[in-house]
Amino acid sequence: MSYMYLILHVVLITTGIIMLCIGGNWLINGAIFISYKLKVNRLIIGMTVIAIGTSIPELAASLAAIGIHDSLILGNIIGSNINNVGLVLGTTVILSFLITNLSKLKKQLIIMMFVSLIFPLFIIDNELSRSDGSILLIIMMIFFVITYLDAKKNKMQDQDLITTQNHNLKFVLLIPCSIVFLYAGALLTIDNIVIFAKIIGLTEHIVGITIVAIGTSLPELITSFLSVRKKYYDLGLGNIIGSNIYNILFILGVTSIIIPIKTTSIIYYDLIIMIIFSCILTIMIIKTNKLTMRNGLYLVIFYVFYIISAFLIY
Repeated sequence: MSYMYLILHVVLITTGIIMLCIGGNWLINGAIFISYKLKVNRLIIGMTVIAIGTSIPELAASLAAIGIHDSLILGNIIGSNINNVGLVLGTTVILSFLITNLSKLKKQLIIMMFVSLIFPLFIIDNELSRSDGSILLIIMMIFFVITYLDAKKNKMQDQDLITTQNHNLKFVLLIPCSIVFLYAGALLTIDNIVIFAKIIGLTEHIVGITIVAIGTSLPELITSFLSVRKKYYDLGLGNIIGSNIYNILFILGVTSIIIPIKTTSIIYYDLIIMIIFSCILTIMIIKTNKLTMRNGLYLVIFYVFYIISAFLIY
């Protein structure tokens, strides 16, 4: 492989990451404006508008692999959920030092843990069928109803209105543009990262749970990082929790309805880790209503150990 060929891939990966940064920034600005105009708590916006927007790369990667690379689909979704809690949320908490007042997250966390716990039941027969996908989408609709009811109860407080009153309508137009940038940036980054992975001989499953999962989680990472810098911690947390719920209910639901997904026993180790991460995060927040830098370090360290163990096992 020529030196210029390697440089080209580095340039494309860098371009993709820049597009992710731009898209993430636009998505946050647009979401803040919507929360101001609708007087909806930012946490709800984070769990809906931003979570769905940053889950677009996972959906794109899954649809691209449908019927051809089933291991890549499941590895991508499960790996992304692990990555969202371990790396993305862990890094976000470390950067913010301390996030308090998290009691309003309890209901959504319990839903995330519930979805993580019941998902193995859907693939116990080594297949995610069309009926399974339909049930997942029904559960997602129930989640939407719960989120809507919370939105009606949790209006923005006065201090939130003061910080967002100068936003203009142009930020609404940034939302579709941001999703395009997140989608294109993620695909550009993922495609070029996967090329390197294949060159060094990694298996499809390990590529899915690590390289592709990290690549498709870049929008969550960028958006959460920018949310922390802008002091919108509720957007970052809502984004991560919402993304994990949508990844299983919506993306796997839609994908399996199109074509049933075959599974193998190799995926159960990753499922166990995903469930452990969901339970740990839920316990951390329910117990203290806050996340500290120490909690963030624990999540990141646990994630690093998981990645090392995955390479050793697979």
